[in-house]
Amino acid sequence: MANLNTTTPVVGGRPGKGPGPEVMAADTLEGDRVVNAAGETLGKIRDIMIDVPSGRVAYAVLSVGGLAGIGDKLFAIPWAALILDADNHCFVLNVDKEKLKNAPGFDKDHWPSMADPRWASTIYEYYDTPPYWH
Repeated sequence: MANLNTTTPVVGGRPGKGPGPEVMAADTLEGDRVVNAAGETLGKIRDIMIDVPSGRVAYAVLSVGGLAGIGDKLFAIPWAALILDADNHCFVLNVDKEKLKNAPGFDKDHWPSMADPRWASTIYEYYDTPPYWH
């Protein structure tokens, strides 16, 4: 689970909307910036994918590059790899730009299946995060 130890009740540019930061509507987080520990912008949260049978967040989709969603590369980021920084209205992903550049990604027309255990395990191993299904 993302680190939600914060006192700022606003994320996603919707001041005063919802109970945050411990419980929030997923769409309030979509579009939030993702930065690394050095403060470099890596991209933005495009979607938050839910494992419907378990009711858990499977991963966040990080959009990198492109313009208005055209030509961007997408990455499945384990939810537990993201740390919410409510004060700065962003998430922190502890990877450098080069590691992200070499990460397994996909495009908007070829989404992977988290139901494929080989693919899912590869993603969680890449980000050194325990799988959510354990």
